[in-house]
Amino acid sequence: MPIPVIAAALLATLAAPVSEGVAAPAPATTAAAPSPSAAELTRKVQAFYEKTRDLEADFTQTYVYAGLGRKLTSTGTLKVKKPGLMRWDYRSPSPKVVAVTGKKLVQYEPEERQAYVDEQFDATAMTAAVGFLLGTGDLARDFDGSLGQNGTLVLRPKVADPRVARITFTVGPDGEVLATSVVDGSGNENRLAFSAIKRNAGLGDGAFEVKLPAGTRRVGR
Repeated sequence: MPIPVIAAALLATLAAPVSEGVAAPAPATTAAAPSPSAAELTRKVQAFYEKTRDLEADFTQTYVYAGLGRKLTSTGTLKVKKPGLMRWDYRSPSPKVVAVTGKKLVQYEPEERQAYVDEQFDATAMTAAVGFLLGTGDLARDFDGSLGQNGTLVLRPKVADPRVARITFTVGPDGEVLATSVVDGSGNENRLAFSAIKRNAGLGDGAFEVKLPAGTRRVGR
C-alpha cells in the first residue's frame, strides 16, 4: 500500500437559534447561519494547521482498489509534529510503522522482521495533500476548492498530479480534519477517519524514532 495520505474534512453546518415572537401576529421566521464559501472553509482549515505544532489521533483507514472489487480497512494511531515529523502506527489488520523524520523514511513490518529505510526521502512524495500538515503546503495555492454535498470541501490540484485527482474534506467546527477521501488518477480511493484528536500536547521528537530490533532485515537506500 502507498504511503498514507492525509487530507480531508466535512463542514459541520450549524443553524442559528430560532427567534420566537410571543403573541406576534405572524409566524416567526428561522434565520439559518450562512454556510461558509469554499474559500472561507479552505482558509479555516489552513489556519487551524498553521497553529498546530503537534497532533495525535486515532485513525481508521479504508483503501478501495479501483477495478479489483476489494478494499482493505486498517486502524491505528497518527502522530505529527512540525517541522517534518510524521508517524503512523498500524494496529490492524497487521502491525506496521511508517515514520518520516526529515529526509528519512522508515517502514517497519514486525511480523516480516523487515524494514524499508530511505535516507534520501523527498517529502514532496507525500503530495500537497499532506504537506500543509507539516507546514510545507498551502491549500489555497495548490488546490481549486468547491463545496460538495453536505458541506464537504472538495479540492482538486491546480497542477495535474496522478497521485491526487480529488480530495474531499470533512471539517470540524474549528477547522480540524475529521475525515478524508483522496482519489488518485487511477480511481483508487484512500479514506481516513480521525478520532480522539489531541493538539499541541507537546509531543517529543523521540515519539517519531523507530527502533529496529536486532535481526531485522533492512532494505532500501
